[in-house]
Amino acid sequence: MVHADYANITAASRAEALESVVESYKALAEDTEFYVANLANASSLLWHAYHSLGVKVNWAGFYITRDADTLYLGPFQGKVACQVIKFGVGVCGTAASTQTTQLVPNVHEFPGHIACDSETNSEIVVPVVVDGKTVAVLDIDCETLEGFTEEDQKWLEQLAAAIATSCKF
Repeated sequence: MVHADYANITAASRAEALESVVESYKALAEDTEFYVANLANASSLLWHAYHSLGVKVNWAGFYITRDADTLYLGPFQGKVACQVIKFGVGVCGTAASTQTTQLVPNVHEFPGHIACDSETNSEIVVPVVVDGKTVAVLDIDCETLEGFTEEDQKWLEQLAAAIATSCKF
């Protein structure tokens, strides 16, 4: 299989598509531990999976911890984005500081939400934790309200765990 074939996701359900993302990520990550390459491929897999399902995802990517309390823009698919986010600020910063997934059905009701794209209405952010430290967050934005469910959370947390064990940050 050529690498690009992994992005050809045809699934009957969201769970099947996201399971395919996790398994495809693991296969692709066997070639390298370099986090930039792996996160770039993960972003692409997620983008194509959600679009294959008709989910109006407008951003899928990562913010990387570089300083003790600051996230910096990493690999992504979508429009240009905010470049620096402090821990504890917005959805991404909250996920990073609490090390818990933030499943936000309506970003306009989230205290301190950072609006990088005014078309975003829902969001899910999953922390990537290595040795008790947040090394990155996986961030996916959707144009519709309630764009993500607990099913997404389950599979995206599995992806974050795979990233934590396959990348050198």
